[in-house]
Amino acid sequence: MRNLQHPGQADLFTAPVFESREAAPAIDVERFRLRMKTAMSEAIRASGRGREAIADSMALALGLPSFSRAQLDNYTSPAKTGHDITLVRFKAFVRATGRVELWDRAVSDDGLIVLQGDEARLAEIARLQQEQKALAHKLRTLRAVPVDIKRGR
Repeated sequence: MRNLQHPGQADLFTAPVFESREAAPAIDVERFRLRMKTAMSEAIRASGRGREAIADSMALALGLPSFSRAQLDNYTSPAKTGHDITLVRFKAFVRATGRVELWDRAVSDDGLIVLQGDEARLAEIARLQQEQKALAHKLRTLRAVPVDIKRGR
């Protein structure tokens, strides 16, 4: 039996791997800051590495003589609103923790989704299938009208 479910209708039993997103109408800086600081704290816990080890890895990646645990704590503390991590340091943090999903969290408010590695091929396959359907529709439309050949009469 064919599945007649509308594509816009959610299925209660399956969650999409790549959810559709729309950009937020405005940047809520405080909400974004809190969400990123919380996500970074969760990334530290999930990495299984200590804060000192992460700070050392960041220092090495950034080419700095040192990077203190206190700096890392400032970047992950919701109370430290004046200490936002720079993009370069964020990249070093992601590498040090191994939690690449942080990139997805960072861009989700803009309606974007991060694809990792070969996942981009899925998007290309879907794009080509959509193009293929459009061409098939165009061919059906052209074939629907009989061709009146005037030459050779």
